[in-house]
Amino acid sequence: MLLEYVQAALRHAKYRIFDEDGSYYGEIPECTGVWANAATLEECREELREVLEGWVVLSIHKNLPLPVIDGIELAVKDVA
Repeated sequence: MLLEYVQAALRHAKYRIFDEDGSYYGEIPECTGVWANAATLEECREELREVLEGWVVLSIHKNLPLPVIDGIELAVKDVA
């Protein structure tokens, strides 16, 4: 489920090129604070994936809500 969530979120990524230095910026609007900046588009995509994965793991660890993306919901459920 985690892999499907990450892949779905990455499909929502938006990229642009900075005119000043030609570097690439990427973000996932649904995932607040998830962004990357790199010299090439491929490096930016890879960095964005790594940032997203860390953001998801930290959110789960802290029991913070994650946005539902393409119908995929990740949530920590109480086991009683």
